[in-house]
Amino acid sequence: MKLIRHLSIILILFVASIASSQEVEFVAKLSKHKLGINERLRIDFIMNQDGDNFIPPDFSNFMVVGGPNQSVSNSWINGVRTYKKTYSYFLAPKKRGVFTISQAKIVIDGTTYKTVPQKVEVTAAVEIPKDPNDPNYLASENIHLVAEVSKTNPYLNEAITVVYKLYVSPKIAVDNWNEIDTPRYNDFWSQNINTQDQRVQNGAYNGEDYRFLVLRKTVLYPQKTGKLDLEPLSLDIALRVPTNRRDIFGSVLMTRVNRRVSAGNKTITVKPLPETGKPLDFTGAVGSFDLDVTASKTVLDATESLQLKLKVSGNGNLKLFKLPKVSLPSSLEVYEPEHEENVKTNLSGMQGSIQDSYTVVPQYKGKYPIPSISFSYFDLKTKSYKRLSSDEIVINVLNGPSSVSTNDDTAVVANNKQSVVLSSDQFAFIKTKTEFTAIKQVYFFKSKAFWSLLLLPFLAIPLAIVVRKKKAIRDADVAGNKVRRANKLVRKYLSNAKKSLGHKEAFYIALEKALHNYLKAKLHIESSDLSKERITDLLEEKQVEEGVIKDFITLIESCELARYTPIDIVTMQEDYDKAGKTISLIDKQAR
Repeated sequence: MKLIRHLSIILILFVASIASSQEVEFVAKLSKHKLGINERLRIDFIMNQDGDNFIPPDFSNFMVVGGPNQSVSNSWINGVRTYKKTYSYFLAPKKRGVFTISQAKIVIDGTTYKTVPQKVEVTAAVEIPKDPNDPNYLASENIHLVAEVSKTNPYLNEAITVVYKLYVSPKIAVDNWNEIDTPRYNDFWSQNINTQDQRVQNGAYNGEDYRFLVLRKTVLYPQKTGKLDLEPLSLDIALRVPTNRRDIFGSVLMTRVNRRVSAGNKTITVKPLPETGKPLDFTGAVGSFDLDVTASKTVLDATESLQLKLKVSGNGNLKLFKLPKVSLPSSLEVYEPEHEENVKTNLSGMQGSIQDSYTVVPQYKGKYPIPSISFSYFDLKTKSYKRLSSDEIVINVLNGPSSVSTNDDTAVVANNKQSVVLSSDQFAFIKTKTEFTAIKQVYFFKSKAFWSLLLLPFLAIPLAIVVRKKKAIRDADVAGNKVRRANKLVRKYLSNAKKSLGHKEAFYIALEKALHNYLKAKLHIESSDLSKERITDLLEEKQVEEGVIKDFITLIESCELARYTPIDIVTMQEDYDKAGKTISLIDKQAR
């Protein structure tokens, strides 16, 4: 009996171990869920049983720098078999953002298993501790990206410059480089200076001889006070570094490595303009300026026109303030001014002039003085407010009707033929309100409105039944509802984009969301599949013309790039019109 009992226990444990060993596990594990754009990510796909046809996910937002590496572990402990097979990938992010690594697939014993999608957040570049044993250590010690800021404590709307220089030691050689993260100057007005003709120069870094290249020059005008952060510029550089080996001729052998470098964060402390002595008509002009007010004519006849020009020139934030308004006598008809800008931007800031040109038409003869026009600005050299004033200009109208005012509130308008007298009591008072009373009273009982309201609930019953059936059919249409919701979002974001015309960042964010939601509805894809190559392939399968596909991809690229470059409202309107036209063409051509 005891023998049978022991055998039964052993049999039960054996069956349990077999049952437990048959439970399949297939999971994805990340080395980290948040990393900087200059860091690398490791992802492992682990299974406890051997399988076939392993299909990795689409790493569209990452660059595979290593893998797949395969490892297998098979062991027996106390009669229990443990098996583990791992596929490992090493990834480098292409840009910042929150991304989803989609599912991996494998077939085990005829059944397909999938991993759970993993979310990864990629932030700006972070500082990585140096490891002397790292093979990239030599590269990290001999290449540096530096951001040189002209001034770290400017006034509000004072120009500063940021120059990015890449320093390379003569010990190593650079083959190629590309930007992987461009700074966003959210709290600044920014203008990039052309650096295409820059050449490699000799210089010093930390007291050692280096070569350097100026990669980017940017002029910034701070639009907020306080501490503002300048995001770093990050590069991916392909270079060659020396090794300890030599060839048969004794020359040092070089090896190729990739290195990601960052300029590091910079903090700018912006001082507010002083309140003491600030003029009431100050509109934010900062710099050094001159004021010029001229009239194209000072002697003319009535109904002839003249041009009154108000011009401010000099060095400062010319595009970031408004010119003073011109106040003229009521007898001079004035049209809205035409605004002109002749401004160039270099490392010292904006230079040039802005001008408002008014068209003025006198109605009556006489002499009309144009009063002095004043303009105030903050002078950075003296750190005080200054006021500029123009001379008075007198417009002499020789021929035309005359305007005369009398003391008894009677206006007399005369010309060479007749006089017309307008008095204040020429028209009698006109009543604007009255009260009427109906002759025959109408009662509500048994009226048409009474019978209509009485029968309305009975007529509404079949209508409600029809509406309810339609709603049920509509609710059951899952795909149709998904399309309608996406189209609603497209209209919403296009509407938001239209409302945001003139506000660059808000406009292009809304436009990009509208394009993405339209694709998700039209092509039945998820956000993780919204790569340009995938979009192009799906639209070609839908038989959309190549030109239309190219326009759509161009719009997406414009949304990605335009937020970080100066864009005027005319370009925004063109992109908005192009988006509506392109979406309409895709709807017509897609099959």
